[in-house]
Amino acid sequence: METAQAKMPQQRQVVFLTILLLLCKAGSEAIRYSMPEETEIGYLVANLAKDLGFKVGKLATRGAQIHYKGNKELLELDAETGNLFLKEKLDREVLCGATEPCILHFQIILENPVQFFQIELQLTDINDHSPEFPDRKMLLKIPENAQPGTLFALKAAQDPDTGSNTVQNYTVSPNLHFHVVTHSRTDGRKYPELVLDRALDREEQPELTLTLTALDGGAPPQSGTTTIHIEVVDINDNAPQFIQSLYEVQILENSPLGALVVTVSARDLDTGTYGNVAYSLFQGDGVSQPFVIDAVTGEIRLSKELDFEEISHYNIEITATDGGDLSGKCTVTVQVLDVNDNPPELTIRKLTVPVPENSAESVVAVFSVSDSDSGENGRIVCSIQNNIPFLLKPTFENYYTLVTEGPLDRESRAEYNITIMVSDLGTPRLTTQHTITVQVSDINDNAPVFAQVSYTLFVQENNSPALHIGTISATDSDSGSNAHITYSLLPPQDQQLDLASLISINPDNGQLFVLRALDYEALQAYEFRVGATDRGSPALSSETLVRVVVLDDNDNAPFVLYPLQNASAPCTELLPREAESGYLVTKVVAVDRDSGQNAWLSFQLLKATEPGLFSVWAHNGEVRTTRLLSERDAPKHRLLLLVKDNGDPPRSTSVTLQVLLVNSFSQPYLPLPDVAHDPIHGDEEVLTLYLVIALASVSSLFLLSILMFVGMRLCRRARAASLGVCSVPEGHLPGHLMDVSGMESLSQSYQYEVCLSGDSRTGEFKFLKPMIPNVMVQDAGRDMKASAPCRDSFVFS
Repeated sequence: METAQAKMPQQRQVVFLTILLLLCKAGSEAIRYSMPEETEIGYLVANLAKDLGFKVGKLATRGAQIHYKGNKELLELDAETGNLFLKEKLDREVLCGATEPCILHFQIILENPVQFFQIELQLTDINDHSPEFPDRKMLLKIPENAQPGTLFALKAAQDPDTGSNTVQNYTVSPNLHFHVVTHSRTDGRKYPELVLDRALDREEQPELTLTLTALDGGAPPQSGTTTIHIEVVDINDNAPQFIQSLYEVQILENSPLGALVVTVSARDLDTGTYGNVAYSLFQGDGVSQPFVIDAVTGEIRLSKELDFEEISHYNIEITATDGGDLSGKCTVTVQVLDVNDNPPELTIRKLTVPVPENSAESVVAVFSVSDSDSGENGRIVCSIQNNIPFLLKPTFENYYTLVTEGPLDRESRAEYNITIMVSDLGTPRLTTQHTITVQVSDINDNAPVFAQVSYTLFVQENNSPALHIGTISATDSDSGSNAHITYSLLPPQDQQLDLASLISINPDNGQLFVLRALDYEALQAYEFRVGATDRGSPALSSETLVRVVVLDDNDNAPFVLYPLQNASAPCTELLPREAESGYLVTKVVAVDRDSGQNAWLSFQLLKATEPGLFSVWAHNGEVRTTRLLSERDAPKHRLLLLVKDNGDPPRSTSVTLQVLLVNSFSQPYLPLPDVAHDPIHGDEEVLTLYLVIALASVSSLFLLSILMFVGMRLCRRARAASLGVCSVPEGHLPGHLMDVSGMESLSQSYQYEVCLSGDSRTGEFKFLKPMIPNVMVQDAGRDMKASAPCRDSFVFS
């Protein structure tokens, strides 16, 4: 029954059939050397480099290796000089037995590129063995009526040497009755026969002792002896005769002990004791031990296990002896049949470890296969698993190379466990397998890959120098130095951006550091690119975009645009006494350079000369009256306002306002003595101020009325004669007006005109009236002049 391996398609073997034929043809011409057996270790066999046509040292650069079946190290190759030395004393009889000629096959394997050479070493026999007889003494019983010329078989001597060094001749010690004749078998072996020259007479000489000598053909020859003891017996007319002179049988090598090989049969025409036949093994070429014979029945049975691979056939000589010591002889030829009892042998040698992943075709290993069985039992099929990118390529004489099918990808698979299966074609099939591990070495074929396409990092302004704000990370699927990544800052696209003074990066781990403190009001964000480069050859790189966003810190206090805070010439607002509750006195305009909630402003009235008379709207800074004015209210008021942002912690700025109560805008403004130099120092000072104002008002009410009447008359005359009349033409605003609409904290637009008297040296208001609402401010800050407060007109909301 075929196994799964037997059903495996033979496509790979068919594909490489042409390559196999070419390689076998190239390696068929083997280089043969010859040397005697038993040569001492270190013997110089030959200079292999010279015989192969290579220069000195070429074998070393090609990675030359010598290989013998079973990885036995019989020879040693000096790759530098090319000399081939004997590494072990070789015994021809052990290595080859009776096989002649004795040839050992070696292979020379060259790497880079892979190349094979067949080397044959022939061991010539030396005469290192003497002939030996199987028995030290032989017994012959010869009837006294034996006729001259009768032949008597003798056991042959054994000599493991071959050729002329084996047994060549037999001699017998000098005597009057016998001489020895040497004969040759079909296989070339020599065997002796004793020839009767002169009739025996038992009564004259009942026993004889001869010395049989076997000589080999060596120089000098060696010999072995045995003793022949001859007993002269009475006459026995008929010797036993076998039914067949030659028995040819076959037996399986795995036959059990005691198995019947064959049954021989002989008959004797005599009767009585002379007709009783006894069987025995006479001559078995020194290998009769595996068999025994039943002396009565003639059954030959197996006494030891057979091994086809050691001995494939036996020649056994059987004698049948009757009671009168006459004997007959026959030959039994036993042919041992091979069974598939030896699995294939695999000898492997790895060459390239590891395999570069970009190698198109690389030889990974070279191995040889063999099977001691014969016929189909010795035919071998090699295969590997189908799901790997490797191929088996046959070379010559059962040699194969394991090569890559194409470029590999280490990132997909860095290691392969390849099982080489060697199966014979016997029944049942025997399989040997060997697993080798092939490592795939990395090349730099993958660029670093960032974890994100782009990065956005945040940093609070006013940061400390060398602050770590984030880490840029990239990975590389390669290994070793090919995966070691170095980070760097790439030149910015904006040439005006001094990136080197803003940011730095750790080249080993991608950590980003801000080098100096940042100011949100000067720089809100900036972008740059970071490169990641591996250390492969050539190096591969990639880049990513990094955006650094500066977060605002509440580091700017609100700035008051109006009224300008100038201690040398404070601004004074005019408030008519007939103003109703909720009358808009003025509007505090302020901005904050911060952003977000840090720039959300709120207004708060801290203190006032007259508590409860004024209020400020928290969100737009409008200062309004909270009630109707009375004659008891002081003519001049000072207000302290607080402008505060919404930061954490909040920042604030104070604003001081002067408010002057007038009867109407037509009344000329006359400076009055200050009620107090600083009315906002505490509750006691305010109470004292009220008392002083009350006493002054009662005592000077009449005088004040006269002065106000005279002032009104003078104002009318001055307005008629002076060029300083405040008239505003329709259309665009004149140059002395300022539009402050559009400020961040303003919701409505107002326009006021402030006219000054032509000869006034105090610079205070003459009158104030609203003009041209909803005019957009172009640039409030640039048109203000601190040197002349309240001399121009403002449009604000």
